Amino acid sequence: MIRKLAYGAASIGATMLTATAVLAQEAAEAAPAVANPGNNAWMMTATVLVMMMILPGLALFYGGLTRSKNMLSTMTQIGATAALAMLVWIMWGYSLAFGPTPIEGFLGQFFSTGSYFLSSVTPDTTAATFSDEVISEYVFVSFQMTFAAITAALVLGATAERMKFSATMLFTILWLTVVYFPIAHMVWAGGGLLFEMGALDFAGGTVVHINAGVSGLVLAYLLGKRKGYPTEPMPPHSLTLTMVGTGLLWVGWFGFNAGSELEADGFAGLAMINTFVATAAGGLAWMVIEKLAGHKGSALGFCSGIIAGLVAVTPAAGNSGPFGAVVLGIVASTVCYFAVAKLKPALGYDDSLDAFGIHGIGGIVGAIGTGFVNTMFNGPGNGDAESMMAQVGIQVFAVVIAILWAAIGTLIVGLIVKAVTGLRVSDETEVSGLDISEHGERAYN
Repeated sequence: MIRKLAYGAASIGATMLTATAVLAQEAAEAAPAVANPGNNAWMMTATVLVMMMILPGLALFYGGLTRSKNMLSTMTQIGATAALAMLVWIMWGYSLAFGPTPIEGFLGQFFSTGSYFLSSVTPDTTAATFSDEVISEYVFVSFQMTFAAITAALVLGATAERMKFSATMLFTILWLTVVYFPIAHMVWAGGGLLFEMGALDFAGGTVVHINAGVSGLVLAYLLGKRKGYPTEPMPPHSLTLTMVGTGLLWVGWFGFNAGSELEADGFAGLAMINTFVATAAGGLAWMVIEKLAGHKGSALGFCSGIIAGLVAVTPAAGNSGPFGAVVLGIVASTVCYFAVAKLKPALGYDDSLDAFGIHGIGGIVGAIGTGFVNTMFNGPGNGDAESMMAQVGIQVFAVVIAILWAAIGTLIVGLIVKAVTGLRVSDETEVSGLDISEHGERAYN
């Protein structure tokens, strides 16, 4: 009897515990999701690292490559472009790229809507990561905002030393709206054309680098060559500052790549080590190629190879094993070298700071190469040859779409800006330098 009573009490207790667990589960499902503090802290850190890539990283990298009379102009255009992009992002950019309301039908592949002026975002709203975790939506908005800002600034490498400040500001607003936001939605948002096809772009090979590089090339053609190019020497005025900017870009790129996992997990660690080794391989490969071509291995070549490796590994950061990232860095550095040293002179365009030669070409190599390294060299894809080639086909399609959208959109926007403000500074301004003519200051007295 005692055993029966004990058993009965245990059964009742177990039933009560089960009922309590069910109620607790139902309550948890009904409660709003709460941001994971660890992931939130990492993403806030990653966002600040990407901001460091713009100011001072990119500003010093690009500024050092220009002539001294255009140093402040280059840095000011980068800073002002990034600041303007941030304001546009919170007004309508986030809505068009990642808005909470899908657009039905064909247009939904290119845009979303809702949340203009961040109307639906509060400290309690969250954004989903790749697992069941969530982060604060404000953090996600900020992280993606820095991507929009640096992409718009990267374009300016092709236009340095000859584009009006007023034209740069108007171009930024229109270009983000027509070119960047749709591509970001296509690649990274649910319902986006390339996202639904399964295109792999971990941190922005198509969205950032192909987009910026191709857009820069179109603008370079619209602007025409700098006065005296290519007959007059136009060496960088401070490779010291360019090297400092390169270091800041490399450090910030860990936020760019590892942050794109949206969590502090193993794939963020994979993106981190890939950002180390692909970049190291790219920097050394460029110097080796210079030596094989009969030149001395240069500091400028090392910096260029560093950026080429970073660009190429961006789409593959969480989609490649470390050795695959090394191969990607070497291949991208090699191809970018020949794009800068051979293709640019052959085609005769004046891409001032090689935005297309490194970001555009490196982005193409990285995006297509991601399809290979995702499976090869112990990549996380673990697919067979047939699935690998299918993925490569998707990557090629994504690259073609990104090139066409960026080229056509930039051409349209550039022609509008040319009609409204004019694109290029006067001959007198270009000769005296944009620092004093456009901003009334000099970098050096």
